Amino acid sequence: MKTRDRILHTSLQLFNEEGEEPTTTIDIANEMDISPGYLYYHFKVKDQIITELFHQYETALSGTLTAPIEQPLADTGNVEENWYYLYVVLEEMYQYRFLYHNLDNILQRYPEIRRNFKRLIQLKRAALYAICQTLLQQSVINTGEQQLLSLVDNMTLNLTFWLSYDQLLHQERDPLITIHQGVLQLLTIVAPYLGDEQLSFYRDCEAIYANMLEQAS
Repeated sequence: MKTRDRILHTSLQLFNEEGEEPTTTIDIANEMDISPGYLYYHFKVKDQIITELFHQYETALSGTLTAPIEQPLADTGNVEENWYYLYVVLEEMYQYRFLYHNLDNILQRYPEIRRNFKRLIQLKRAALYAICQTLLQQSVINTGEQQLLSLVDNMTLNLTFWLSYDQLLHQERDPLITIHQGVLQLLTIVAPYLGDEQLSFYRDCEAIYANMLEQAS
């Protein structure tokens, strides 16, 4: 791995584990066992590292979010493929969770990130709308158009702030539990509109989560 990539990798790890704001370029250099001057050769200030990490995140998540917009995820009238898709989305978000743990602060300090983050939220909303619209067309869910829009807004809100909420409530816990519960919360919003057959899949997901909590305790 090239030094520049190692710096980004180490920075992401430290930002996620220790927090972005208290982590300095000296901390990053010490973690890598390189001189601060060598790090400075690649990144003059920490701001450049944060901006580059966000661009990485934006590129990865944008590609994932456009998938259900360009091509429906399920043609068989079930929610399982959409469940797995949302799991992938939250996994990608979790990899860059420092952004969400300190979201308001970062958006205030970086206008460019703020603009692009707004675009990501809009893309999340479009992806969730595409999913719900497909489920509606396949009679998996039963709702009117206005209800559907409200449903999508609630899901977008939940998805965007889930990692921040989870971190404030639990600090650090098993990532699998955090991600699984996050997806379950999204499905919970949809659950009142599901038919009996698809509701059984939701109950299975609840049982899996309950078992994960039991094993973690």
